[in-house]
Amino acid sequence: MAKEKQFVKEITPQSEDFSRWYLDVIKKADLMSYSPVRGCIVFKPDSYEIWENIQRELDRRFKETGHRNAYFPLFIPESYFQKEKEHVEGFNPELPWVTEAGGEKLEERLAIRPTSETMICQMYSEWIQSYRDLPMLINQWANVVRWEKRTMPFLRTSEFLWQEGHTAHEDEADARRETMQMLGIYKDFVENFLAIPVIVGQKTPSEKFAGAVDTYSIEAMMKDGKALQAGTSHYMGTNFAKAFEIKYLDRENVLQYAHTTSWGVTTRLIGALIMVHGDDRGLALPPKIAPTQAIMIPIGPPKSRDLVVGRVRELEEVLKQAGIRVRVDDDPNQSPGWKFNEYELRGIPVRIELGPRDMENGQAVLVSRITGEKRIVAQERLAEEVRQLLDETQTLMLERAKQFRDEHFGSVDDLKEMQELMENKRAFALAGWCGSDACEAQVREETGATSRNIPFEPAERKTHCCVCHEPAKHTVVYGRAY
Repeated sequence: MAKEKQFVKEITPQSEDFSRWYLDVIKKADLMSYSPVRGCIVFKPDSYEIWENIQRELDRRFKETGHRNAYFPLFIPESYFQKEKEHVEGFNPELPWVTEAGGEKLEERLAIRPTSETMICQMYSEWIQSYRDLPMLINQWANVVRWEKRTMPFLRTSEFLWQEGHTAHEDEADARRETMQMLGIYKDFVENFLAIPVIVGQKTPSEKFAGAVDTYSIEAMMKDGKALQAGTSHYMGTNFAKAFEIKYLDRENVLQYAHTTSWGVTTRLIGALIMVHGDDRGLALPPKIAPTQAIMIPIGPPKSRDLVVGRVRELEEVLKQAGIRVRVDDDPNQSPGWKFNEYELRGIPVRIELGPRDMENGQAVLVSRITGEKRIVAQERLAEEVRQLLDETQTLMLERAKQFRDEHFGSVDDLKEMQELMENKRAFALAGWCGSDACEAQVREETGATSRNIPFEPAERKTHCCVCHEPAKHTVVYGRAY
């Protein structure tokens, strides 16, 4: 037991230093290592399996809605960026460039992909000729590079993994339908798969994606009260189509510009999982995303070890046949207490204990990572009981995250109220906005908060701007953000 207490004390409490807690957890849970390149990390198997689970589920949803995967080059000619002025201005500070290869200076600089609008739009201009080629629905799973000045593992790194969908359509109505459809897929996935509640809405003009007509986002609250943009979907209009000559012959044989969209989520979702659900004992992973949903630990004296381990292995196969991701730790060199602590730290949703007495009684002990509740269940019903506990855990984690967000959300009428809310409660603020860039900038300067989005379904409609007190054009969610 002494070892357990000492191990947990090595994690900085969230209340003491949330950033340090986060770094402690990801290192001690063995999720990543720092690489020799500044701002780049190595995804270790547990974190990469989380990403694989995210990828697998989203990919299924994309394909169900008619999208197909493709892959485009990592290197993008500088001239492609110059075609869409707003886009290049938005990304230029973060772009790394290749200027020499094979010992020779390149005739044209090549950007290392920060996003693929320019490359994919160039290809679309060659592939799309007629309305019969539309809609073009393509997604790419890839890595991108943005040379960030300040980095944080998973949340903001110089290289990260993501998916980026890029589609082309006959008209604005179809492109906007696509934009909202994908935003809805993200919301459903993040809430029901990752157990993270989100606020869905439209970005203000100053916060929209460079080159987009409209940007929509899902915003999540971390346990320190800060916001994390969990996914975005953009309606590009004909901006990129005009820049890259994406034209098609319509049904009346008239040449038209296509309407395009793009949308994406990244490996920052791993950071969101940690910050939304983790506690002072370590990770707490929702069952649907956890690489290991249940850990089986045989306990008891050496003389009964072989018998207990043999039964554990039999039950492991039963659980696997039921579709449960299960592992067994029968290492005789570590105590059960150490193992309990270790897998609690790693966030495995359910622990299954089996000892000699359990063997005699035909039972097993289930322990919930979230509540600590212990359940004694019949071995013959183990798969059903584990599945039920996993389902209950998934639901409970979403409910708890919603409760936390609701308790850290306030409605304010002026900047003073917003400042007090941000300082005293570390919360999101719902406030009115007149639509002026100057008022939005003043909120940022005086409170450190940025507009997260204009929610589709605000808790209330604000009537006056929180800065100038003129009539509000929008009700906006503000928050300090990662």
